[in-house]
Amino acid sequence: MTRTRCDRTLAWGELKADFDARGRAFNLSQAFSADTERFEAFSQSAPHVFADLSKNLIDARTQQLLLDLAGQCGLEQHRDALFDGAAINNTEQRAVMHWLLRKPPLAGVNKYSSPSFSVADQQLLEASAQVHSTLEAMLAYAQTVRDDPLITDVVNIGIGGSDLGPQMAVLALAGFAVPGKRFHFVSNVDGHELAQVLQGVKARSTLFLVASKTFTTIETMTNARSAKAWFEAQGGVDVGRHFAALTTNVAAARAFGIDTTFGFWDWVGGRYSLWSAIGLPLAIAIGAQGFRDFLAGAHAMDEHFRTAPLAQNLPVRLGLLDVWYRNFHGFTSRCIAPYHSALRRYPAYLQQLEMESNGKRVDAHGDAVPFDTSPVLWGEPGTNGQHAYFQMLHQGTDVVPVEFVAVKKPHHSLPDHHELLLANVLAQAQALMVGKSDAGGHKHFTGNRPSTFLLLEELTPASLGALIALQEHRVFVSGAVWGINSFDQWGVELGKVLAKDLHARLASGDVNGLDGSTAGLLARLQA
Repeated sequence: MTRTRCDRTLAWGELKADFDARGRAFNLSQAFSADTERFEAFSQSAPHVFADLSKNLIDARTQQLLLDLAGQCGLEQHRDALFDGAAINNTEQRAVMHWLLRKPPLAGVNKYSSPSFSVADQQLLEASAQVHSTLEAMLAYAQTVRDDPLITDVVNIGIGGSDLGPQMAVLALAGFAVPGKRFHFVSNVDGHELAQVLQGVKARSTLFLVASKTFTTIETMTNARSAKAWFEAQGGVDVGRHFAALTTNVAAARAFGIDTTFGFWDWVGGRYSLWSAIGLPLAIAIGAQGFRDFLAGAHAMDEHFRTAPLAQNLPVRLGLLDVWYRNFHGFTSRCIAPYHSALRRYPAYLQQLEMESNGKRVDAHGDAVPFDTSPVLWGEPGTNGQHAYFQMLHQGTDVVPVEFVAVKKPHHSLPDHHELLLANVLAQAQALMVGKSDAGGHKHFTGNRPSTFLLLEELTPASLGALIALQEHRVFVSGAVWGINSFDQWGVELGKVLAKDLHARLASGDVNGLDGSTAGLLARLQA
């Protein structure tokens, strides 16, 4: 497979010229005045998601140049390699197949029954069989927990993708959750977090889920050992009933006292693992059918990304827009503004998804890239953000593209609340674009500030699955154009290695070989 880094293409230079000639001075209000069909041209439907891109700093000419860039970078071939199970994570020599976790079983009449059936096809078929075997076992276990009235609290212990994904999804789909059970998430090695959760639960009615692929993650295992010690101190004797593990290290889990384990595979990255056994808390919360609907929504978006022409492919259009803003406009961040309180952990989830994937300074060959990669993602639910940082979005010196997420139908019956919420999200997007003139300056809004509007008919397991898959593929697109490997995360490791050394030094007091600052702080902590 041939990949060409974006800055080595003809389209890159054409985009630079286009930006200098027209893009730098692009005016959204003028664009709407000049084109009465702009909304139709720059909006589209994808599975479960409607997207309005019309309030972005882009026109038909720029969009075509971005599509040319995607073609010249080999985006379609890289996407096909993803879905063929090729080892596109080249630094770890792994396939990237989280999409297989939500694909229906590979059986019956399909490409695997053709005369050209290959070794790679056989491997995919075997992987699919393993996925669905594990899925069935996990969903059956989830149902036993749902049916057990003695279990009132489920505590998920994990970190990174083993926490952010299931926590975000369980909160988002609380309206579909089984009654009579509470869900808690512990990730931080700071003991205050675990201690607070333990204060509110009882050993006899709590199920602990330990989520660690290797069963060695230091934060997770520290919390797991403390949870087990608390459980036993409270008189708990049946660790096997009150603890389950989401891990591939069955032997270590068994040594811990856990008999119930559900594994996943090395082709599932942590931030893409919600669809696997890591999603067990969600399966317990919303049940087997709800979880299958969640997978189906994501699979529908997979198929859209895999088959739709680039010009009508929503993940492609969003990913290319990210490149346009990061590399030509020089925007350093993107604000995520979900106007639905159940999506309050959605910005944090996207932070890991995008910044851990594309926060790279070298390309897939290890060569330094001469352009910027991942923006900073940040945000809070609306309308809270309006009373915090929206002042900066409207009148600050930095231009920050905003991505609004709204839901048409609420899951409550309180009068006028949802109408007021929707009026606010529409107004904020409008105000960012049109601005307001004020000769005195203090009440002047420059306007012309871009935003994207994603609209769900309703927040359901299927629509949430589609929304998350949309974001996964959007990150893939920008990473593919930049020529980086979006699926490793070596930058996470250095601090962990140093922490092990410093943990020992906190006990011994040894500061030999440390820099002056670290040595001084360590000594002060020990004093």
